[in-house]
Amino acid sequence: PNPSEGVKCYVDADFAGGYCNETRDDPISVYSRTGYVIFYYGCAVLWVSKLQSEISLSTVEAEYVALSTAMRDLIPFIDLYDELSGIFGNQENEVKLHCTLFEDNNGALELATKPRYRPRTKHIAIKYHHFRERVQNGTVAIEPIDTVEQIADQFTKGLQVGTFEYLRYKLLGW
Repeated sequence: PNPSEGVKCYVDADFAGGYCNETRDDPISVYSRTGYVIFYYGCAVLWVSKLQSEISLSTVEAEYVALSTAMRDLIPFIDLYDELSGIFGNQENEVKLHCTLFEDNNGALELATKPRYRPRTKHIAIKYHHFRERVQNGTVAIEPIDTVEQIADQFTKGLQVGTFEYLRYKLLGW
């Protein structure tokens, strides 16, 4: 464990990844898949791969829904850390937890970090903007990441062997 790492979360989505000619009549094929992993001190403590509960209308929406879903696990984790550090922590050497969330979609990054009215995305505003306060007050920083380095990519779709092995090494160290 490396305390300087703090909490990091990698989140990704695969927009309607199961949709193709063979599965076009299967309603499940149009759902997007969310994947994310939360690291604490450089160690993976929670990882998720699941279908989204609603049909996303764009890649940006699928990524933003995944981001919001990851924050539903990340925010309680941060709150629990803060509560426990107040009970067990050394008050003289209190370490401020920093949390970084990595997203590889520029549209989702902009939605999360620059709150403003957007006619094309207003339908997702109420359900998925719950975490913006944490971003604005600095509790969580959302940073861009290159798709090649996106660890959560392995939770959303099948990858080529080389890509999978590279991301598995970043996740597990082997």
